[in-house]
Amino acid sequence: MAGERPQLRIGLIGTGFMGKTHVFGFAAAQRVFDLPYELVRHTVADRTEDLAAQAAQALGFARASGDWRRLVEDPEIDVIDITAPNAFHKEMALAAIAAGKHVYCEKPLAPLAADARQMAEAAEAAGVRTQVGFNYLCNPLLALAREMIREGELGEIRSYRGIHAEDYMADAESPFTFRHDPVGGGALADLGSHALATAEFLLGSVEQVLGDSVTVIASRPDSGGGRRTVEVDDIGRAFLRFANGASGSIEASWVATGRKMQHDFEVYGTKGALVFSQERFNELHFYNTSDPGGRRGFRRIEAGPDHDPYGLFCVAPGHQLGFNDLKAIEVARFVDAIAGKRDEFFGFRAGQRIQEVVEAIQGSARERKWLRTG
Repeated sequence: MAGERPQLRIGLIGTGFMGKTHVFGFAAAQRVFDLPYELVRHTVADRTEDLAAQAAQALGFARASGDWRRLVEDPEIDVIDITAPNAFHKEMALAAIAAGKHVYCEKPLAPLAADARQMAEAAEAAGVRTQVGFNYLCNPLLALAREMIREGELGEIRSYRGIHAEDYMADAESPFTFRHDPVGGGALADLGSHALATAEFLLGSVEQVLGDSVTVIASRPDSGGGRRTVEVDDIGRAFLRFANGASGSIEASWVATGRKMQHDFEVYGTKGALVFSQERFNELHFYNTSDPGGRRGFRRIEAGPDHDPYGLFCVAPGHQLGFNDLKAIEVARFVDAIAGKRDEFFGFRAGQRIQEVVEAIQGSARERKWLRTG
């Protein structure tokens, strides 16, 4: 019974979109999975005491604080969950690690690969478990795609195309935010990190990159009534060369008018191909060259109970998982890692790796040449 299990007490920092998503993940994971702990929403922190108190009441936390440091210092809290702006991740995570707490941090892990490396090394030295928020990788159909690729169903992989495009920055008069600050990283770090994580999840290590970064909107309104210059990219692109010999490309854009959640990939091999779109992420499309003439075409593989852990959410195929369900799967894997039941699914080392590739692309865009990723 859940009440007989040891408690895992959570301290959440930040209550915006991703903070709420994490809470949904904790709540659903507790009900869907047979977790080794009872998850307790202990304390939430936000910019002010009033905001934190409102969030605690809305999100089901027992306590609230206007100072995130109180969560780190509280001996009752086991996990620090960081959904604050990117620039604060390093300070918060290192403080939590020093206090012996496990850390769940939204991506990107840190603005700089050197910072991410320091965070990963600190976590390993302290023996705490970590998780970076890349929940798209928790989609059962992505696991199926990787399995099909590894088992040779597509033959020798020749090429890859990936894109993550949204339009939440498409309006030139939308305000300057922390994402537009150089430490925010730009579209490549914010969205391209997902495209890169998916590419390496499916095909393995990217060895070389040729990047291009474009700032489409040169300035944005600031809170003081003026305008601030935008120094980061609105669109980031890169050609890729994988260690397995395949080549490909990725694109990240937050000014893609009309796109709300395009996180797509295409994989082409000598025996077949796979096509996937996050906009219909309960479907994977497979082309098989062994199909007889007159019967060839992309066939739809629809998510269902055969694709673990879909069946824990719904016993019927075609009823579909949602974004928050992927977060629940991510939470469950993190909790199992804390209990020693599995390795970290996407820990700080993995987050460091993605930031290294992002920086290689950014460097390549500046130098206008191919660069190695590490």
